[in-house]
Amino acid sequence: MNPPQIQEYPTWYKGYIDLVEGDVLVVLEKQAEEFTAFINGISDKADYAYAPGKWTIKELLGHIIDTERIMIYRLLCFARNDKSKLPGFDENEYVSAARFAERKIQSLAEEFAWLRKANLFLLNSLNDQELDRTGIANDNPISVRALVYILAGHVIHHKNVIVERYLNP
Repeated sequence: MNPPQIQEYPTWYKGYIDLVEGDVLVVLEKQAEEFTAFINGISDKADYAYAPGKWTIKELLGHIIDTERIMIYRLLCFARNDKSKLPGFDENEYVSAARFAERKIQSLAEEFAWLRKANLFLLNSLNDQELDRTGIANDNPISVRALVYILAGHVIHHKNVIVERYLNP
């Protein structure tokens, strides 16, 4: 699958999309295993936040899971040619309402892995016509193809944040 063109998504997603190198479906598949193993390898810092007011690693992982679900819902709607305008979401409100701190990080890591593996069935079934479809989310046009790349880039971005700010402050 080719990367999306700049007109296929709001500019604030460019940073995520540009992080994806190689076949995006392979990247997504590898993340199910590799990102999960990475998270399980840092479980001793699960409740650590690098600064006051910042999310803990568990909360960050919960945010990744919530975002995966939201982006997949958007992707499914648009791939199925649903013309409904979809709302945005406030990630901070989602995290504060979710109680991720009460969960074990291994449970969150396993949830991510299973969620991603389930989503891959849908992602691998999409044809070029479906990937080219667009919809409106958060008052902005976006393509199915862009959403696929955003899923991969979002995880890459947050893994980089964990390494840079949580593990190597």
